Amino acid sequence: MREAVKRLGRTGIAMLLLAVASAPADAQTPMVAPLSGPDEPKVAPVKGEDGLYHQSWFAVSFLDLREDLADAHAKGKRFAVIFEQNGCIYCTKMHTEVLTLRYINDFVRENFVIVQLDLWGAREVTDFDGAKMSEKKLAERWGVMFTPTIVFYKDGPPPKGIFGPPLEVTRMSLGIGTFTFYDMFAWVRAKVYERDVNFQRFHIARMNEREAAKKSSKSN
Repeated sequence: MREAVKRLGRTGIAMLLLAVASAPADAQTPMVAPLSGPDEPKVAPVKGEDGLYHQSWFAVSFLDLREDLADAHAKGKRFAVIFEQNGCIYCTKMHTEVLTLRYINDFVRENFVIVQLDLWGAREVTDFDGAKMSEKKLAERWGVMFTPTIVFYKDGPPPKGIFGPPLEVTRMSLGIGTFTFYDMFAWVRAKVYERDVNFQRFHIARMNEREAAKKSSKSN
C-alpha cells in the first residue's frame, strides 16, 4: 500500500480528490461518505440456523433479483448480492469485525439493499434474465468461487434478457480490510466509478487523507 501511495504521488492524489469534490452533486449522485465515524455502539450480527451470520436489515426477499433491484432503486439505494457459506472465516470476520463498527454498518444499511445468498444453497433464485435456479447454480453461473463475494450492481432497471457482468459495477471478494470494505461501498454509492473506474486510486487517496488526519490530531 505504501509503495502504491508513492507511485500515485501527491499530485495524483490531489487531482483525484479535487475531481471527486468538484463533481456536480444531484439526487442521483450522493456526496462521498466521510472517511470514518464512531465505532460505538457496536452492531452484533445474528447467526441463523443455516450457520451464516446475518444483518437484521438484510433484504427479506422472494429472491427475484429483478424485483430486489427495482426495490433498491425505488428506495433511492444501491443494490448488491453477497455470497457466503457456513464455516467461512472471512465471512465471520466481515460480520464480527467490520460490519460491527457502527459507522460502517449504518452507512451500508442506509444506502444499500443487500440480498444474502448461500454459495451451496438450494433456495430458488430468479436471475435478472428470468432464469430460475438454485443459489448454488446461480453462483456457478456467475463464476463465484470464493466467499464472501459481494457483487455490486449498476443503478436503474436492467435491460431485458441480460445477466452477469454487463449489469455489474464491480466485485469484492475474500479477506476484506475494514477501510477497503467501507471505501468500496462509498465508491459505489457516490458513483465515483463514472468519473474514474480505478477504485485503488480512490482508496489510496482516502487512506492518505486518514493518515494526514491522524498525524494532524497527534500534533495538536
